[in-house]
Amino acid sequence: MFGVVTRNPEEVEWPEFDRQFLEVKSVSGRTNEPVAEAVSMVSCHADNAIANANPDVVPVSDAGEPATRERRYFDWSYVCPTHPDYREGLLETIADVGAVSGDVRLDDVGFPRPEYCFCERCTRLFEESAFDDRFAWRENVITEFVAEATDRIPERSYLTVHPDPYPGHLVERSGIDLDALAEHVDEFVVPLYDMAYSTTYWVEIIASGFLDALATPFSVELYAPDIEIDDLIHAADVADAYAKDVLFGYDSSNARAAVRRMNAERNQGNVYGPE
Repeated sequence: MFGVVTRNPEEVEWPEFDRQFLEVKSVSGRTNEPVAEAVSMVSCHADNAIANANPDVVPVSDAGEPATRERRYFDWSYVCPTHPDYREGLLETIADVGAVSGDVRLDDVGFPRPEYCFCERCTRLFEESAFDDRFAWRENVITEFVAEATDRIPERSYLTVHPDPYPGHLVERSGIDLDALAEHVDEFVVPLYDMAYSTTYWVEIIASGFLDALATPFSVELYAPDIEIDDLIHAADVADAYAKDVLFGYDSSNARAAVRRMNAERNQGNVYGPE
């Protein structure tokens, strides 16, 4: 099946797509009202607006470096997963949008990078915990959050994960343990974004790695804006060989054109009625 990821509520009604994801809370802090026809996407531990307005919510490294989009490697600003007020409000948001859409996708979940977080709260919570290893403690923090979040999702739950299936990398990077989270998540989503898809061998490598790593179904999300239709279709064909579904992100018009052409090409081989 082919799905679309969009910020525009009117596009969820386009008939070319089998599934629709509507971004109701983005990394920018922008919000949309949820709709019953689409999976609600919620950016969890990334929010530029909240981080700008409340610097105390931002994770810090052991050197005191904040995880904001002004720093190298960060495309957005993060929120510390242990911040109690933010966490409570986030869980309420997930419950509220789930009451409308039923299905919810948890996006941008986890710690920013291996060197985070060493804020006073995280340091205290780790020292008071039963864990001797900080990575194991972070993993527990994220697994507990996802468990509580999915308990508030009435129907199907989705979780976006960083495109790195190599064993142990996601745990070290952000506290994401695929095996532990599989108990709480119905489907993972792996974004494989490129600005051209002129080569796709890497799409196959990463998708194949997740197929080996996961017993839980996963979908691949491709980046659709300004991509040549032929290249987008080729990337979709490669991803479709491994993933449950293929999603197209953030350019519904380009995605619709690709899906229409793929459907037309598949139907060309069908014969109806007597020959």
